[in-house]
Amino acid sequence: MQRGVQANKTVLASLSSCYQLLLYAYPSQFRQEYGVGMAQVFRDEVRLLLHEGQTAVLLQFLLQSIFDLAKTAVIEQVEALFNLTLTGGPMSYHDTVQALSENPQELEQLYQDALKAGQQKAFEQAIDDAHKNAPGNLLLAGWFHRLHFAAQQAKRFIIEWPWVVPLGLLNGLLFWWLTDTNNDQLMMQVMGGPSAPQNYLPIIFLLGAPFTALFILIYFTRAGQKDWRVTAVAAAIPLLASAYAYFLYDRTGIRPFQEQYLTLAPIHLPILAWVSVGLFFLIRHRDAHNRLRFLLKSIEVIVVGGIFAGTWFAFSGITAGLFNALNVQFSDGLMRLLFGGGLGFVVVLAPAIIYNPLLPPTEQSFSHSFYRLISAVMQALLPLTFLVLLIYIAFIPANFRAPFENRDVLIIYNVMLFAIVGLLVGATILRPEDSASERDRWLRRLIVGVTILTLVVSLYALAAIIFRTVNDRLTPNRLSFIGWNVINIGLLALLLLMQWRARGGQWVEGLYRTFSVGTAVYAIWSLMIILIIPWLFGVNQGEIEALPDSIQRVVFAEPSPVLLKCFNSPHIYLLDGGEKRWVEDIETFNARGYVWDDVSFVSCTDLATVPDGTPIPADAGPPPQPE
Repeated sequence: MQRGVQANKTVLASLSSCYQLLLYAYPSQFRQEYGVGMAQVFRDEVRLLLHEGQTAVLLQFLLQSIFDLAKTAVIEQVEALFNLTLTGGPMSYHDTVQALSENPQELEQLYQDALKAGQQKAFEQAIDDAHKNAPGNLLLAGWFHRLHFAAQQAKRFIIEWPWVVPLGLLNGLLFWWLTDTNNDQLMMQVMGGPSAPQNYLPIIFLLGAPFTALFILIYFTRAGQKDWRVTAVAAAIPLLASAYAYFLYDRTGIRPFQEQYLTLAPIHLPILAWVSVGLFFLIRHRDAHNRLRFLLKSIEVIVVGGIFAGTWFAFSGITAGLFNALNVQFSDGLMRLLFGGGLGFVVVLAPAIIYNPLLPPTEQSFSHSFYRLISAVMQALLPLTFLVLLIYIAFIPANFRAPFENRDVLIIYNVMLFAIVGLLVGATILRPEDSASERDRWLRRLIVGVTILTLVVSLYALAAIIFRTVNDRLTPNRLSFIGWNVINIGLLALLLLMQWRARGGQWVEGLYRTFSVGTAVYAIWSLMIILIIPWLFGVNQGEIEALPDSIQRVVFAEPSPVLLKCFNSPHIYLLDGGEKRWVEDIETFNARGYVWDDVSFVSCTDLATVPDGTPIPADAGPPPQPE
């Protein structure tokens, strides 16, 4: 017994010393003002958990303390460095609580307002102080016990390490196995025609996100004691979508279209995986505020996951480098275990640390200083974005045809569009609830201004994509980009409409409703991309297999229209429905929008074996044979 007490004292002293060293990450003025109190709170909490023997809770507390310290230390250092004070700090509720100590209805409303403003701790402190000063007040006593009971209930939530670690390790092993690029069975291959299949990308790009979502949902269901039927339905969405893409991608037809589909699917499957996790939290809380709060926690998961992954990759890279300096080379399998397996573990660990599966999104714990810093950065970018867009639009007339002729310009436009939509979302949902009215007015004007300019550029980019599609052909990439452009343009137009209709403080609610609609539409379009492309761009395998091998290679390598010509003949033929259709003359060729880059050369013998179809035009007469 005495030995156990002495061990606890040693652990307590060691952890307290380590924590006091970590406090040096804060600015000196901050340490002088708060350091002693923070160290005392940490020491008291560790002493209590050691005394109660709650090792799992202690481990969680230590991880959470380190994470919170890292975030707040960065914020305080930035504030100290730039003499910056983020608006919307904690407000005092003491006078208001005292004034409403006999009014239960108004006190309840004050509490709800504090929750929305992220000031729950300040409200609780005011209740505690008021109860101490007036212990005979039944209303304050009731609130005191209500809040402390809720705090005790919240403390019951701990990270279920016996579930997190095995699920994370299982996902890590899955990532390690599926990243083996030397195993052809674990590679997605483009195929078709007599040419041998070619490896394109590892299967992990199709299966990684869906299986990660499955393991995360299993953990949340177990830790949150939720209905397994909801988990089954939610997990099935990305899993079935990935299976669909895996078994039907070769129906996309020609090899370039298969490659495009295999590029688009890994981009859209993580969105569906995120949606499946969202269903778990939003199935009974579908309002706009819960949707956006879930999005807010998702940002935190991405940040925390990025920190964990970056730290692990740095550790793994340094470890491999140290051994490499001694001429000890890590095997491919070990490197995949370190990097692929580590990533698989991290993407399960990060959500388990951030999300509380017992609570809906609006009641999740939020580190408001962390979000205020991000909000300040995003809001600072709004006027710069407005200025850049304004200058850019002024340059469009002088370079009007650039996106109509250059594919790379269109890609940049689409990346820009998503970045600005993300900026608008971040500046909105990260906005402090108690932001000053004058600041809100300018924020609203900037959001509307950036939206209008972005809408102009988006319509310009959409016109360029449609122009290139009409003058060339529809491809999976273009279909995807057109869809995303139309959706984003619709959201921007809806945002302006909601702002035009908004009165007073309703403008923020209008933004919430707009982005809430956007999350649903994004999910639907992501699913549609995966489902419809194999059927829209498929080819008739039976017709193609009847063609000579040389022509099959052309069909699977080139998008339609497939134009064929042999070396010893001046005639050009359009391959259509397994038949060759003679194009009468160069005027007809040009009138139909064909270009010489689309013409493929094959042997006259192979071309002559293809059955004749209706000439172009139909009254051109008997088609000549290639010679």
